[in-house]
Amino acid sequence: MTRLFNDPAAFADEALEGFTAAHRRWVRPVTGGVVRATATPAGQVAVVIGGGSGHYPAFSGLVGRGLAHGAAVGNVFASPSARQIHSVATAAHAGGGVLLMYGNYAGDVLHFGQAAERLAADGVETRTFAVADDISSAGPEESAKRRGIAGDLPVFKAAAAAAEQGLPLEEVLRVAERAGARTRSFGIAFSGCTLPGADHPLFTVPEARMAVGLGIHGEPGIGEEALPTADEAARLLVETLLRELPEDVADPAGQRAAVILNGLGSVKYEELFVVYRRVAALLGDAGVEIVDPEVGELVTSFDMAGISLTLTWLDDRLEELWRAPADTPAYRKGALDAAEPDPDRASATAAAQDTAVPAAPVVPAASDASRGAADTVLAALDAVARVVDAHADELGRIDAVAGDGDHGIGMRRGSTAAHRAAADAHGLGAGAGTVLTRAADAWADKAGGTSGALWGTILRSLGTALGDRDAPDAARVADGVTEASAAVRRLGGAEVGDKTMVDVLVPFADALAAATAEDLPLADAWDRAATTATAAAAGTADLLPRRGRARPHAEKSLGTPDAGAHSLALITRAVHGALLDHH
Repeated sequence: MTRLFNDPAAFADEALEGFTAAHRRWVRPVTGGVVRATATPAGQVAVVIGGGSGHYPAFSGLVGRGLAHGAAVGNVFASPSARQIHSVATAAHAGGGVLLMYGNYAGDVLHFGQAAERLAADGVETRTFAVADDISSAGPEESAKRRGIAGDLPVFKAAAAAAEQGLPLEEVLRVAERAGARTRSFGIAFSGCTLPGADHPLFTVPEARMAVGLGIHGEPGIGEEALPTADEAARLLVETLLRELPEDVADPAGQRAAVILNGLGSVKYEELFVVYRRVAALLGDAGVEIVDPEVGELVTSFDMAGISLTLTWLDDRLEELWRAPADTPAYRKGALDAAEPDPDRASATAAAQDTAVPAAPVVPAASDASRGAADTVLAALDAVARVVDAHADELGRIDAVAGDGDHGIGMRRGSTAAHRAAADAHGLGAGAGTVLTRAADAWADKAGGTSGALWGTILRSLGTALGDRDAPDAARVADGVTEASAAVRRLGGAEVGDKTMVDVLVPFADALAAATAEDLPLADAWDRAATTATAAAAGTADLLPRRGRARPHAEKSLGTPDAGAHSLALITRAVHGALLDHH
C-alpha cells in the first residue's frame, strides 16, 4: 500500500512538485503539469500527453527530447482538466500545432477534447488521439471502446519521433494512428492497489488466484484463474495476444514486434525477467523477431501486483521510430546531441499560468437581486459538499463493484473545490451566475475524470441560465437544469439506459420542468423532481452499463446502482434542503 503521504488530497500535487525538483535537466513545471526544459525547434509539432497520477513513469516521466513535449497531470487516477491540458499545451506549443495523446478513458476523452476546442479557439491547430490497446476491455469489433494501458508508450513514442523529424501535424497524427492500430496489450494481477489514505485496496484477488484482464485504475479483471507459474503466465500473455493480430498481419511468423513486459507496481524486476525469458522464447517459437524490448515499470498502478504484455507490430517506418533516440527522466534510448536550454522558460511558464487562472480576483457586475440569489446558490453548494463528504465511502464502494472505486474521492475533491471557489466569488460580490461558473471551473479542475467534466458542465449550464442580472425564478432554474441535461448528453454521449448519471439527470430535469410549468414554487417543484431522481437512481441497479470503466464488468454491476446516478440523487435531495432553508 501507499504509506508515505501527507494529506491524501495533496498527494498528486506534492508528487509532481518533487518530480520536477528531481528532474530539472529534463522538465520544468507549468500550471497543470510539465513541459520540456530544453528548447523545441520553431515549427515542430508539440506532442502533449497526459492522464491521472498514480501511473509513473507515465505520464510526466516521458517528457523530454524524442518523446513528449509536455504532460498534463491529473489527480490520482483522474484525468487532468481541460484547463490544465490547455495550459500545458500552450506552454509546449512551438508553432507547428499540437497533438494531444492519452489513454482511451471517458474522462480523458472529455477533457482532452474540450482542451482541443479551446486551443483551436486560440488559433492553435490541434488534433487528438486516444490509445486503445487493451484487448480485454472490448472485442475486436468494438476496438474503439478499448482502454489504453502500457501500449501508450510505443504509440506516444512513434508520434513524438515523427514530430522530431519535422513532419507536419497531419502526418504525425497518421503515424499515431498507424502505431495505435498495430498495438495490443493484455494484463494479469495478483492483488489490487491501495490509494493514498485508503485502508483497503480497490479490489482483492482470492488466495492462489489471479485476475485476468485488469485495468490500470484498480478496475478488477474480467475473470479469475488459478495462480500460474512464471512460465504459465508468460504463455497466457503471449498466446492471448497472438490470437488477435492486426488486420494486415496474417501470420506472426516473419513479423517484427516491439515488446514491452510491464510491471504494474510491486512485481519486482527479477520476477519480470523470469517471465520475460519465456515470453521471448515463445515469441521466437512463433517466428516473431523482437525489436528493442523493454522490461520494467512503464505504466504502473501504485502498488498493484500485476504485469502486462504489449506487442506493437512493426513495419519499416514504425521500427525506425521505435528505435529513434529519446532522453526523458524515465525512458532513454540511443544518443542525442547536447540539448539547448529553453531561453524562454520563464516567460513561457508565466504565459501558461496566465491561461490557467484568473488574472485578478474580480467578478462581473451583478444586480442586488442576483447577489441575493447567490446566497442560496452558495448554501446549495455547501449542502452538496456536505452530502458528498458524508457518503464518499459509500460511493467508492458502489463504484468498486465494477469500476475503479474512486467516484467518492473524485466527487469529494470536486464538490469541496466548487464550494470554496463559490464562497470566494460570493465574497467579492458576484451574482448567482458567476458564483456557479466559478464553482464549475473549480469542480472540473480539482476532480478531473468523467465526473469532473460532467459536473463542471452542469454547474456552468445553470450559471449561464441564471446570469447576474435578475433574481432567477423557478422556470429559469428549470431551463438551466434542462440545458444541463442536454449538455451532459452531448458531451458524454450517454443516453437513458446506459447506466450512468444520465439515467437520473434526464428524468430529474423533465420532472422539474413539468412541476414548474404547473406554477409550483421552486422548493416544491424541486422536491417532486428529487423524489423522481431517487427512484431513477435505484432503478439503475437493474441496468447493465454500456459506457465507462464499468462496461467490461457489466454483469458484476447487476443489483448495484450506478455510483454517478446515486450521487446525483443524493445531491438533488440535499439541494432541496438548502432551498427550504432559503425559501
